[in-house]
Amino acid sequence: MRFIHTSDWHLGRTLHNQSLLDEQAAMLQTLLKLIEEHQVDALLIAGDIFDRSVPPAAAVTLLDEFLEQVTLKLGVAVIAIGGNHDGQERIAFGARQMAGAGLYIQGPVAADIKPIRIDGKSGSAFFYPIPYAEPALVRHLLELDIHTHEEALSALIERALAHDNQGLPRVALSHCFIDGGSESDSERPLSIGGADKVSPSLFYPFDYAALGHLHGPQFKGQQHVRYSGSPLKYSFSETKHNKSVTLVELRAGEDPQITLLPITPRHDVRVIEGYLDALLEEGKTSSGREDYLMVRLLDTHAILEPMAKLRAVYPNVLHLERTGLLQERSITGPGRERMQKSELLMFEDFFNQVQGSPMTEAQRSLMSELIASLHRGESK
Repeated sequence: MRFIHTSDWHLGRTLHNQSLLDEQAAMLQTLLKLIEEHQVDALLIAGDIFDRSVPPAAAVTLLDEFLEQVTLKLGVAVIAIGGNHDGQERIAFGARQMAGAGLYIQGPVAADIKPIRIDGKSGSAFFYPIPYAEPALVRHLLELDIHTHEEALSALIERALAHDNQGLPRVALSHCFIDGGSESDSERPLSIGGADKVSPSLFYPFDYAALGHLHGPQFKGQQHVRYSGSPLKYSFSETKHNKSVTLVELRAGEDPQITLLPITPRHDVRVIEGYLDALLEEGKTSSGREDYLMVRLLDTHAILEPMAKLRAVYPNVLHLERTGLLQERSITGPGRERMQKSELLMFEDFFNQVQGSPMTEAQRSLMSELIASLHRGESK
């Protein structure tokens, strides 16, 4: 039995108001090629298929076209669960009818975990879909005294493990936060104060646990309790992630064979740092000049329209930080004289850029008096 484990597609997401739908379409085409190349029996999506509960129409169309290619043209089964970003009832629309075509979607959590048997080319396995669920919902469904995410997930897993797997490998799909997992800024917290964290040991009885929610590929506790991570970078905190999907091969009685299959985006998400003139010069020959960028400028003087200058070379600059300027402004103690001097120097830089010539001594003296009078007004 061979399958690809993915999660956290977040179709329809934006990055600093930049639509990523074209990037996501390219990612899905790469995934389609990997499915064909590795002759897998199933594709798993461990939650957060969409970025919000009511996704854009274009994102729904993109998913529809992709699933048609996988299930109908390639004949590969797809098993998907709802995550905390998904509108779980919406993604489950028509799920019972679509199961006949090899598309299995478990939107909201159910009291009974219904296993899905997939018979592959060289083996079979049972898959147990456990969507994201608030403890209050599980408490209502199971009529048990449940208050934490760990208690809720433990009760659901207990029901899954009660199923007779007939000696076949068991695979859990779950959207949760394993204690000790590495987070990023693009993940929406499941709860406040760490109450959402669960122990990885809950998944030890399974042959493989296909997890979603955390965007960095990682495993916790044991190798087979694993996050695939998101296939694209969704924040600048993920710039050092090596994005991939996870190829898993299961054989009865053996440890799973796990391989990370890299996903190379059309445009990377990066942070670059330096002085403006140097960055502009580097950008002229950089192969990554069209990547999605956060730029940290080290210049300590005022710059006229720095974003416009950067975008003339790097068209996809999404965020600018004046790191050097902030350091220059971080003045300690009561040094009001230093503050006034710093402001005058910045205005001189600004004047020079606009006029193309330095200030005269008279102009400089006038501006110095103006800045001093403003500070006197602040101190009253």
